[in-house]
Amino acid sequence: MPARVERTDPDGIDYGRVMQLTFVATIVAGAPLVAMLSLAVELTTWTERALFAVRVGAVVWIVTALSVYLYERRVNG
Repeated sequence: MPARVERTDPDGIDYGRVMQLTFVATIVAGAPLVAMLSLAVELTTWTERALFAVRVGAVVWIVTALSVYLYERRVNG
């Protein structure tokens, strides 16, 4: 039988929560943003499309991650 998973109440920033919120927010906000921005750019090959999505997605991810971290630090830090 697997070990029982207990709940925790960490002091300070819960980095697991930061990672989960970053993941979800990046997908929810990033996918529509990449789609909208791609309309203004001519992307003729799959390679160009993939590189565009990675470049824009990286910016969205870092902005989201920093925002979530700073929010959690302000609220729980």
